[in-house]
Amino acid sequence: MARGLLDQAARAHGGRVIAALAAKFRDLDLAEEAFAEACLAAAQAWPQMGEGGDGEPRDPAAWLYSVAQRRALDMLRRRGVRTRLVPDPPTPPPSAEDAMIDDARLIPDERLRLIFVCCHPAVAPDARAALTLRLVCGLSTQEIARAFLVAEPTLAQRLVRAKRKIAEAGVAFQVPGPEAWPERIGAVLSTLEIAYAKAHEDAAGAGQHAGYAKEMLDLTAVLAELLPDEPECLAFAALVRYAEARRPARLDDGGAMTPLSEQDPTLWRRPLIDQGEALLHAAARCRRPGPRQLQAAIHAAWCARASLGEPAPWPTVLALYDALLRWRDDAVVRLNRAVAVAEVTGPVQALAEVDWLDSVAFRDFGPFHAVRADLLARLGRGDEAVAAYDRALALDPAPAERLWLERRRGQAAMR
Repeated sequence: MARGLLDQAARAHGGRVIAALAAKFRDLDLAEEAFAEACLAAAQAWPQMGEGGDGEPRDPAAWLYSVAQRRALDMLRRRGVRTRLVPDPPTPPPSAEDAMIDDARLIPDERLRLIFVCCHPAVAPDARAALTLRLVCGLSTQEIARAFLVAEPTLAQRLVRAKRKIAEAGVAFQVPGPEAWPERIGAVLSTLEIAYAKAHEDAAGAGQHAGYAKEMLDLTAVLAELLPDEPECLAFAALVRYAEARRPARLDDGGAMTPLSEQDPTLWRRPLIDQGEALLHAAARCRRPGPRQLQAAIHAAWCARASLGEPAPWPTVLALYDALLRWRDDAVVRLNRAVAVAEVTGPVQALAEVDWLDSVAFRDFGPFHAVRADLLARLGRGDEAVAAYDRALALDPAPAERLWLERRRGQAAMR
């Protein structure tokens, strides 16, 4: 029980704890190491806590933060002894348990500040989002490598170089002034997009990244308030609200994922849709179009559907993807566009466009294999469809997605 609680606490609160430690000690490696040591200490201590040794600290996040803070101070002391250059840090708090009074007060939420640090211009563009996802969101190197379609060792090297660059450049741990936002906001939004994608791909919202959805609602609200004249920022905040509005309809009665075109719009959360529309209209009033406004418009087209009796907006969605390609011609956009092509033009052209994509880069990208499998099945190529579904299933999808893939695989096998 303690082990499960520790895993849950580390996933849910790791980003906030590491961000707070990084802001306090101005050292990314130290923050990560101290948090890892706190988790090790928890694995030993929590089973001994409480009656019966069932491991139930009153506030796991506060416990981890307090212990990590003391471990960081211990590490600084050891460094000071070795180098004889670093003065002793202040005395640590008396104990972790003494400090477990008020989680919100004890652990400052420094994630937004850390995101801007990770997206500093000194850091290579291809490492900014990866570093943020590692430190702020707690994704593993393997998960980030999959998201970026790169090899894990390559991604690990990028992370090391990025942290070294931040240390060498003496980057201040603070949210920069408005004059610095234009050069960093693109990387910040790209980072948040990838983090939210991890939450959104889990239809049930029960996986290890489920908490990102609420975090993205909160973080994008803060960004939209900070940058009311930045249309891409407003559009991304709108996109998150449109997507989260649909969450109640994303599972069927059997717990399997429900594709967007088959979701019952009457189950969608209209207040969130209304918020999304207000944000997207605010972005349009800035009269500076951009890719995220088109992405949000795609979501808005779906959310305008009032019931399953209305036709799906595939022609509008395809037109918006065509426009998006002029801003952002990347493989994932082309893959999503192919889904719309299949509905408007037919599966033959859609499959040709999917097979034109770089299959090596998509080797470990489940949606690629799922889309391809669906197109093959529509064309009556059952054996190939089953093989593609098997490939998607081998990539460890979330439970709801697995149920849906297994169901589709079974249907393809019977054709």
